[in-house]
Amino acid sequence: MARHARLTWAMARRDMLSRHAGQFLGLFWIVGHPLFLTILYVFIFGIVFKQRMGGTYELPLDYTAYILIGIIPWLTTSAILSNSAMSVVSNSALVKQFNFSLEVLPAKDVVVGCVTWIVGMSVILIYVVMKTWSMHWIWLLLPIAFLLQIMMMLGLALAISAVTVFLRDMKDFVTLFTTAGIFLIPSVYLPAWLPALFKPVIYLNPFSYMIWVYQDILYFGRFEHPYAWPVYAIFAISTFVFGYRIFRYLRPMFGGVL
Repeated sequence: MARHARLTWAMARRDMLSRHAGQFLGLFWIVGHPLFLTILYVFIFGIVFKQRMGGTYELPLDYTAYILIGIIPWLTTSAILSNSAMSVVSNSALVKQFNFSLEVLPAKDVVVGCVTWIVGMSVILIYVVMKTWSMHWIWLLLPIAFLLQIMMMLGLALAISAVTVFLRDMKDFVTLFTTAGIFLIPSVYLPAWLPALFKPVIYLNPFSYMIWVYQDILYFGRFEHPYAWPVYAIFAISTFVFGYRIFRYLRPMFGGVL
């Protein structure tokens, strides 16, 4: 297991270095892409639409903090899902090596995607501290939320990368989902703002519960959505188990297709 961890990290590091090799700004783009999207969403929804919120017990922080806390986990999810779709297909030469653990390929994409999370969460924590000059004990639960997200992302990455070997359109479905997904989670709006007809979409979306957990930790500073925690945990663990089993089941057939 330790050998696989070292190999995963080595491949993730090589991927980050090679992906932007020869570019003027180089590794900056690993942070630059999600940073630009975050600033864009904050500008559109926070400045252009001029939403006003915060300063009350129900909504303690401003709209910018609300957007950031929802968008960063989703941008991390989007990056991992998009990259993992072609993990196995783009490394067909490794598939034919019997002594290579193919699980490392999607796991490597999860590690690379975590850079977005680390940078984004650092910005959020600095912003919240500067706005409130205080910290909450519930911040100690942030590593748990992160660990659950890693498990969920690894399970999805394993499943998607395996299915893409047989269904190449999967990468396009993932692109559409990650693009539209930002509007299917409570990240740029409050659920109360939605018409009653569309509210079930938010509650049926399992990713909404991930966002609510992060909001409890960083925005509300309390268990505002207590039901979201067990739902998120169950979804993350079950997704990991399901994705791993799907990958292990389909793996013997990769060589014949590729």
